[in-house]
Amino acid sequence: MSKGPARWLLLAFVAAVAVDLAALLAGSETGHRIAKPLLMPLLAAYAAASGAPRPLPRLLLAALLFGWGGDVVLLSDAEWAFLVGMGSFAAGHVCYLFLFRRARTSPALAAVYGAALVVTVVLLWPGLPADLRIPVAGYAALLTAMAYRASGLGLAAGAGGALFLVSDTLIAAGVADWPQPPVPDFWIMLTYTAAQYLLVHGVLRQPVRN
Repeated sequence: MSKGPARWLLLAFVAAVAVDLAALLAGSETGHRIAKPLLMPLLAAYAAASGAPRPLPRLLLAALLFGWGGDVVLLSDAEWAFLVGMGSFAAGHVCYLFLFRRARTSPALAAVYGAALVVTVVLLWPGLPADLRIPVAGYAALLTAMAYRASGLGLAAGAGGALFLVSDTLIAAGVADWPQPPVPDFWIMLTYTAAQYLLVHGVLRQPVRN
């Protein structure tokens, strides 16, 4: 595919993000339910078009598809949906970790991320429901590892990993009944969609695909 289709797919992704964020700000549940499931398929299509004539790395496609699964499942507020959605995102992080396996990372940054993980889990632990403490802690460790490894692909991917961490920390803080910013779902989706785009951008900029 040419750069033309990629450009239009990126615009479609940005438009879907804008519609979703506007729906959240307006309190439109219908708009959110329509726009959210479109996000990751459009981003995956953009990635495939941007990568041509090289094939899209299958691990990247899998990560985005697992992200889409988590997006759709988490449209439900049920506890089972939270666990299933978290599991789907966790599978996506595993895909990213394998995709980033050859990236060179900083030991100093590992210490920073490790400290952030410990502090976050310790602070959130008392407020989390007892049956979610272990799953959330395990997910947080996996997400932190992904964010750290993403930094080896450059500034864009590193920022994407960090924003993914911010997005999911906002979700966990809500589960733990911490004070939330106004319209928390807006900030969650803003940081999440930016994170996924920056991760895709970082992968596509690599001269050698994994």
